[in-house]
Amino acid sequence: MSTIRCDIVSAEDEIFHGTVTLVVATGELGELGIAPRHAPLITRLKPGYVRVTLEGGEQQEFYVSGGILEVQPQVVTVLADSAARTADLDEAVAKRAKEEAERALANRGDAMDIAQAQQRLAEAMAQLQALERLRKNLKH
Repeated sequence: MSTIRCDIVSAEDEIFHGTVTLVVATGELGELGIAPRHAPLITRLKPGYVRVTLEGGEQQEFYVSGGILEVQPQVVTVLADSAARTADLDEAVAKRAKEEAERALANRGDAMDIAQAQQRLAEAMAQLQALERLRKNLKH
């Protein structure tokens, strides 16, 4: 089976480094699937998940707050502002962030506050969706 190296890094840390058969990420225009021998590519990522399939078929999922995905012949690199393993996310913190962002949007502050609240809401929703996918995968 053909493989490619994948690196997922954030401003704080290297989250994942390994050999994979598939990388799936949430790009600005939708979900991307990157397999070995994929054409070179650079694209922006939305807050969401990155799922990697290891050589043995095991899948690991990560939350990213957005960033850049770069595909080169031998490596896929995800450069995220912040990233975490989905299993390490705190659901209570994500729910609080979502509620705070929704309140800020409801109060209609100035344009900068609204943009920041929309970004926080998108990140919190992506974290909660990642946690829900993790729960579903654990049930199977």
